[in-house]
Parts: sequence; structure tokens; C-alpha cells
Amino acid sequence: MSIMRSVLLAGAESVWLRERAMRYPFVRRSVSRFMPGESMTEALEACRRQQAERGTGAILTHLGENLETLEEADAVTRHYLELLDRIEAVRLDAQVSVKLTQLGLDLGRDACSEHLAELAARAQAHGTFLWIDMESSKYVDATLDVYRRVKVRTPRLGVCLQAYLHRTAADVESLLPLAPAIRLVKGAYREPPDVAFPKKADVDENYLRLAERLLRPGLPPGTFLGIGTHDERIVTRLQALVTERRLNADAFEFEMLYGIQRQLQARLVREGAPLRVLISYGEFWFPWYMRRLAERPANVLFVLKSML
Repeated sequence: MSIMRSVLLAGAESVWLRERAMRYPFVRRSVSRFMPGESMTEALEACRRQQAERGTGAILTHLGENLETLEEADAVTRHYLELLDRIEAVRLDAQVSVKLTQLGLDLGRDACSEHLAELAARAQAHGTFLWIDMESSKYVDATLDVYRRVKVRTPRLGVCLQAYLHRTAADVESLLPLAPAIRLVKGAYREPPDVAFPKKADVDENYLRLAERLLRPGLPPGTFLGIGTHDERIVTRLQALVTERRLNADAFEFEMLYGIQRQLQARLVREGAPLRVLISYGEFWFPWYMRRLAERPANVLFVLKSML
């Protein structure tokens, strides 16, 4: 792992740094490149613009994690129910993604599963899709357990897996009988080398290997891959693989973050590739922001420019 990436991921975990950095105008200016605003209304407006101007759908997520009470989890669930209803009311091509620690995972899997099931049922009733974000490695077993519980009841449910974890290939195989929807990302948490590949080249290789497995013909009908990467080399290789295997467009899509690799996103739109943009909003943005910088340290240059 590079020194820059290690520093940024350590910063994401620092309460001291979060409390101070969020006060500075240049930090707020720089984060606006990657997040259209803190409110639900601002996120929905950004989604509307994406759809009107570029024809791309979106995935919306309200930032936050690790709640302390079930009452807080109830409030988050109500927030997401409202978001799903507002998406339906204005006919946006938008999905929703949630962190299970926002829904009370630290307080028990049963309560978390019920919160997730309520959201998944509302998403399914509106004809849209619900995603589960993956968090640090200590949550993988619990997250996949809750995913399996709820997917049996509401099929329009997907889960994120991280290519930098050694275990992910086995997790993919265990999920395939469920005809899963999987968003594959590289990973953005600090993990020890016995848990995650420390070298970028190894993560990239594993990403391609996992994506190739999930794009293989003959998988259970309904299996879906969200290709969550901004790496143009990987995107180009997977585009070639999709063409070679003559895969239907409903078997995969590219998923990229708002404001990152804008030229690559524009190229995919021009080429007619399925693309969905992840739009985050909320007041708890600092840890998320530092992880986004760690995923692509070149964005640190943009922050430095913002200071000037």
C-alpha cells in the first residue's frame, strides 16, 4: 500500500482531523467536486440533471455509519423510505445504496435485517433496486448473512464485494447459487496484509479475475455485475470481454462516483455502455471523502488547487 493511501485512510478514521478539517472552506470547496450537496433534495436534483443531460441513471446514498441506538436506525430507515418514495414520485432512474451499520448492524442482525427488508420491499414495490454497501472486513460475514436473509424475500437486492480482500473469490462462489447482483469495487479501508492484498497490482489482477468470473456465460439467470471502478485500463479490458462474450446489457453496468473520471464517464456514454453514477449526500462526509481520495490519490492535486 502506498504511503499516500495509508495516510489518507488513517485520516478517514481520525475524529480529531474530521472535527477540524470540516471547518475549513477549502475542504468544503474540494468535496463539492465529488458530492453535489448535503441534502436529499440536492442529491435528487443532481440525479435529475445526470438523467436529463447524459441519459445516465444514479445510485443515491446518505452518508453515515456505526449508529449507537435502534432509534437512530429507525430514523435512517424512515429517511431512506422517504428517498425511495421521492424517487418514484418524480420518476427518476435512481437506485438506493445503504450501509448496514446505518440500519443497526452493530446492535444485532435481526433488527438490521428487518430494517433492510422494509427498504427492499419498498424498492421492489416501486420497481427499483436496493444495494448494500460493504464496510470494513470485520463486517463481511454479518453483511453477507443479512443479504442472504433478505434476498430470499425480495430479489431486487444487491451487495458490494471488495476485490482487495483475499476472501472475496470464495464469497463470490458462495453467492452464485442465489443469482446475485454484485457491485465489485477495489476496497477503501485500512486492512492488514493477511486480510487484503497490499499491492495495487495484485488488487487489480484480482479485480479482473473476479469480474471475468461474474461475466461468464452460463451463470444463474438474473446474476448481475456492477463494475465499480474508475481504472480506465480495467474498464477497457472488461468492455472487450463483454463484446467478445456477446453479453446482454442487462447483465452488467459500469458504476462510477459523481465527479470522478468525468472524461471516462463521457466516453462510456458516447459508446452506449450502461453507466450508473453513485451520488452521495449528507453531513457525515469526511470519512467517505478521505476514502475517495485514497482510492484515487491523483485527486489530492485537485484539493491542493482548491487551497489556492
